Amino acid sequence: MIEKTLENGVLTLRLAHGKASVLDLELLQALTQALDEAQEDAEVKAVILTGSGSIFSAGVDLKRLLDEREAYAEKFVPLLDQAFEVLFEFPKPVIAAVNGHAIAGGCILVAACDIKLMAQGKGRIGIPELKVGVPFPVSAFEVLRFAIGRNKLQALLYQAETFNPDEALERGWVDEVLDADSLMTRAQTVAAELGAIPAESFRISKAMFRTDSLRRMHSGREQYGLDIQGRWSSDATYTHIENYLAATLKG
Repeated sequence: MIEKTLENGVLTLRLAHGKASVLDLELLQALTQALDEAQEDAEVKAVILTGSGSIFSAGVDLKRLLDEREAYAEKFVPLLDQAFEVLFEFPKPVIAAVNGHAIAGGCILVAACDIKLMAQGKGRIGIPELKVGVPFPVSAFEVLRFAIGRNKLQALLYQAETFNPDEALERGWVDEVLDADSLMTRAQTVAAELGAIPAESFRISKAMFRTDSLRRMHSGREQYGLDIQGRWSSDATYTHIENYLAATLKG
């Protein structure tokens, strides 16, 4: 589900959950646990998060959501919200090595990382959530506002487009675009450089950058949490998702 490799203080977490590493209960639990363990492991100086094959992560497992509906949503949405926050506030350097498609929740995982590298190719990145018919969990919204900026985010959110690597670089989704063969080598180099910074100095600096976002996550859950959960548990939402998937498959 998550393949782990530790080399010279850099821990690589490779999402390997089926063909598309869709986000479901099991993958989110595994990712959260892996990050918790990495935080406590003194040998880990930095983390690389990447995917398998031509896909980083295709986002939420919508088919499972439709199959299990409200009973699943009640467990899944809080865990999704938590997982994004855990990654976002992880105190060590995290480099996203985006090997291919990073859609919806997959895109948010990328946005939560410190440095975002993407391979040239057919992979696309973006946030089509509103087309799908579900609102962001609060943590996802704040991660994107931090990474993209409020002014740019509004148009990207409403238009719900996805972008190729060069477009993603132009719009600020990623920091660098590289040949696919160079992606992991570059990620290792960046991880080693950031991992060489004294750990407490990095932790404090990262925390200061992200304090306001984390504060808004916590207050936003109080204000919007029930409404968000209600939309993810709504029959009307499930109908919209069914129509979205049918249109996507037809297209």
